[in-house]
Order: sequence, then C-alpha cells, then structure tokens
Amino acid sequence: MRAAPEAAEPHRELVIGQWGLVPWFAKTAKLTFSTNNARFEELAQKASFKDSWAKGRRCIIPANSFDEPNWESGKNIWWRFRRVDGSPWGLAGLWNTWVDRTTGEVVESYTMLTLNADACALMSRMHKPDPKLPADQQDKRSVVPIEFGDVDEWLFGTPRDAAALVRLSAPESFDARPAA
Repeated sequence: MRAAPEAAEPHRELVIGQWGLVPWFAKTAKLTFSTNNARFEELAQKASFKDSWAKGRRCIIPANSFDEPNWESGKNIWWRFRRVDGSPWGLAGLWNTWVDRTTGEVVESYTMLTLNADACALMSRMHKPDPKLPADQQDKRSVVPIEFGDVDEWLFGTPRDAAALVRLSAPESFDARPAA
C-alpha cells in the first residue's frame, strides 16, 4: 500500500511489486546485489534507497506474520512473529517504479526497512551471530511495524514525520515462537 503518486489529494493505492527494490540507475530488473531490506540508519546515504526516501516513496507491506532465524541453540530454528491482537502487520517499506529503457517494461518493487534491535530483548535473539564481533557489536536487525493509526502519516507525511514513526515494537506486542 502506498500513496498514489499522481493523486491531487492524499489517496492510497494497492500495488503488487517485486520484493527487492530496483533503483532508478539499475540496468536490469535482476540485480547482482540484495535490496530486500534497507537499514533505516543508512537510507539517506545508500544509492539504492536514497532517491525513494527523498521523494517520499514510502509504503506499507501487509503481513499476517514474519519469520526470523534464531541461532541460540547453535542451529537455525525459524521463529514466527504475529501480533498478539491477531491483526496483520503493516511493515515499513520503500518503493520504486523502474522502467527498462530498451523495452519499456515497468517493474514495481519495494524493500522492507530494518532497524537496529540490539536493545530489544526479543529481537536481539534473532539472526546468526557474527563470530568476528563481540556480543555488544552484533547489530541485530528488526523489521519496522507501523501502527494502524500512523499509516497516513507514514504514507503522506514529511520525511521528518515518517522518521519519527521508525521504532521497534514492544516485545509484549509480539506472539513469537518457533515456527515448527
């Protein structure tokens, strides 16, 4: 879900897109690098994402749940995260419309925003630790849920307004457990 780009008044639209943002400068829609996730702290500097962020191309990615790997046992055990209230997640994202200069093919694409989750008792347990880094420098990541009441501010607000909404959910808002 995103703000309709050509609407005179704020208007939401639903668009199906490819996961993995295709930036304006890409020569093809198939990239040699991953753009599935975008670190919020680096949006304004990363070539792949800064244009979408600067132009307010923010979106909400609906999800009933999301899965993350937990390596506490030394093996990957997938955990599933749902909202305690049973509602779907609205995950913060960026979008872009890429057009192939040769064929005219139009590709809608998006990326999910992530945020450092080292301080979150639940999310800091996810993802494989980097053995080269000490425990206090692991840079554990989390998706960024946007609360239902904040969707319009995320989609239509200024970059400053949107940035103020980027925060981790409280652990008690999660229904999280091994997926198996």
